[in-house]
Amino acid sequence: MNKLIIKLTYSALCLALGLTLPFLTGQIPEIGAMLCPMHFPVLLCGLLCGWQYGMAVGFVTPLLRSVIFGMPPMMTAIPMAFELLTYGLLAGLFYKLFENKLIGTYASLISAMVGGRIVWGIAQLIMMGLQGSDFPFSAFIAGSVLNAVPGIIAQIVLIPIIVFALERANLVLND
Repeated sequence: MNKLIIKLTYSALCLALGLTLPFLTGQIPEIGAMLCPMHFPVLLCGLLCGWQYGMAVGFVTPLLRSVIFGMPPMMTAIPMAFELLTYGLLAGLFYKLFENKLIGTYASLISAMVGGRIVWGIAQLIMMGLQGSDFPFSAFIAGSVLNAVPGIIAQIVLIPIIVFALERANLVLND
């Protein structure tokens, strides 16, 4: 089967998961914010399909979800779009660079998470500035790290398991 078609199919699946997974946690917003359900499929897309696909899915997912479902609100979705774009981009780029896929998967995930959270903080700072509000460093730390610890742990545990299983089946197409 054509690799392009498979990558587009994976990307569509990741986009669909990014749109629907928040429904599982959205009933209790605090839990949804902690588990970061949109992050999982974007990171997977970058790792499985490459940076171009991960970047596109990452940017589109929060914006499309905001337009279709009204959540997250657009003022939250815009910084998230840049954060998730960075997740998909860095996960795909770094994964491709590593020969050792075990180390590469973890290094890619951690690099993407750090980079994405920094980009989110910059985008949030700009959005708050446009609204005439402050975005103190304590709000950045709370929003990007402290509130997301359960999601970060879940990503570091679950995503490598999925990637390793797909690697064994020769279904990773990040080339």
